[in-house]
Amino acid sequence: MSNYDYKIKVFLEDQIQQISQPNILEFGVREGRSTKIFLDLCKKKGGHLFSIDVDDYSNLFKDQNWTFLKTRDDNFEFLQEKLPKKFDIIYLDSIHEADHVQKIFYHYYKFLKIGGQFYIDDISWLPYLKSNYRDNFYCEINNKETFERLMKIYNNNFDNFDIYFTFISSGMCRIVKKQNQINQPKKIISREKSFKNMFRKIIKK
Repeated sequence: MSNYDYKIKVFLEDQIQQISQPNILEFGVREGRSTKIFLDLCKKKGGHLFSIDVDDYSNLFKDQNWTFLKTRDDNFEFLQEKLPKKFDIIYLDSIHEADHVQKIFYHYYKFLKIGGQFYIDDISWLPYLKSNYRDNFYCEINNKETFERLMKIYNNNFDNFDIYFTFISSGMCRIVKKQNQINQPKKIISREKSFKNMFRKIIKK
């Protein structure tokens, strides 16, 4: 089993097996690996999967439990007419840039049921650092910025959702909704560079 498959199984697939009649919204299809997992669950539990992608993947599966929509994930007006009002699971694996992730998360958070799970793929920059096994400038910077943005969002939403991370492979975030309210991101002000912390380091030496 690859690191990616292990990440998907342990951090996502195992977490959603108990959901009955799930409504699932997926952004990003590509090879259809996550799509197949969601479809298997929908067939087993009597649910329905809606998959969104700018490329046409409508021929990947022929399944009555699946609706594919060829459009951007931020084509909000169009999708509002095509999608249900509530989802048990939302999975974001489209554009891995912090601004885009924030835009999609804030728009679709209201469509997530209380107790529902919002997954965001590719939040770990570690494999993409220079000389690491996936050395890639774009992925390093964007994944790190996405992770930091999620931390800023959570910094002002402790009571509104729980947040979990895995750093297996390219990483993934799981958000579990507790309240309908959602606040804007809040800057994280650290005391790391404070005089007090510098003094602490000197004392430790």
